[in-house]
Amino acid sequence: MKILAFERDKPGATDAEFAPHLKAEAARAYELYQQGILRELYFHRDEQTAVLILEAESLDAASSVLDSLPLVKAGLISFELIPLVPYSGFERLFA
Repeated sequence: MKILAFERDKPGATDAEFAPHLKAEAARAYELYQQGILRELYFHRDEQTAVLILEAESLDAASSVLDSLPLVKAGLISFELIPLVPYSGFERLFA
């Protein structure tokens, strides 16, 4: 199952709070990418928040994976998860 994840920063969190965790965050994201769980990573162009596409068996599995990120563990970010399904609109072309 593909899952879209939008990062939400803790209100009022400062750059200084984030700084000690950023290298570990990148390392964990790389591990998840290498495992094929984290498929795509982006930053929102106008905000400093991440947008991720994950491959997981369920929303609970995706949530567990995201809970392993250092910034989540530190309580500085959370994620809104949206399950995705394939686009079925092309079927209209052949009906």
